[in-house]
Amino acid sequence: MIITGSIEKARMISCKRAKLGKAVGFIPTMGALHKGHLSLVKKARKECDFLMVSIFINPTQFGSKGGYKGYPRSLAKDKKQLKEEGVDLLFLPKESTMYPLGKERASVCVCENNLSKTLCGESRPGHFKGVCTILTKLFNILRPNIAYFGQKDYQQALIVKKLVKDLNFSTKIRVLPIIREEDNLAMSSRNIYLKGLARKSSRCLYQALELAKKLIKSRERDPKRVINQMKQLVKSGELAKIDYIEIVDASSLKKLKWIKGKVLIVLAVYIKKVRLIDNIILNVKK
Repeated sequence: MIITGSIEKARMISCKRAKLGKAVGFIPTMGALHKGHLSLVKKARKECDFLMVSIFINPTQFGSKGGYKGYPRSLAKDKKQLKEEGVDLLFLPKESTMYPLGKERASVCVCENNLSKTLCGESRPGHFKGVCTILTKLFNILRPNIAYFGQKDYQQALIVKKLVKDLNFSTKIRVLPIIREEDNLAMSSRNIYLKGLARKSSRCLYQALELAKKLIKSRERDPKRVINQMKQLVKSGELAKIDYIEIVDASSLKKLKWIKGKVLIVLAVYIKKVRLIDNIILNVKK
């Protein structure tokens, strides 16, 4: 596995493989890798001739409330796992490489002004501007044929699809299913902070999604009623504080007045100070 923090070297290696007609895959990460990340690696390894992974904890996608310094880091373990999975190139840039003038002085950024206004975009102002900017830089540096993302970050994946379409990147976006732990908690780097009662309390996210699915299957079509019951379930647990619970159109992320078509049921919940997100997609015909 080649490891480099150099933009020029990473670009040269990727372009060389592309010129040889190789299918070049890419998985952007912030490290602290878990089975969810590795499921993307395994799938990409099967589909691509040359596989790249980046590890970069992007400071511009963290809000003023913090989170950057406390984000989990496990670089030595990450390197070992990626090597074992057969990754060809690990791009490991420094902050000064990606933001030479400093993150506060960068004069050019990339914004998505529609899908970013709701859900996580509403509760985390500036988050998706940071995501879109860093992904634009990474796509421009590495120029992959295919980039892989997980469904857990559904809103992000939808925004990335819009990004590559509107900015005419040739990169195809693949979104793969959520990987869950034994208790059905969606895999997340932040799960390591959930211990004891906090871990037990975190199960309320999936339980709320399952409740919504059950209600809709029993022909409940009023999103307000479904959301209210989900909120009651989450609030009945200990340590949980709701950021948002919504039922939206899976393509536009617009709130629904009636549950029909392809819908996204999505929630963000704080368990103590740990913010967790989860979702399910349903196709509701009538």
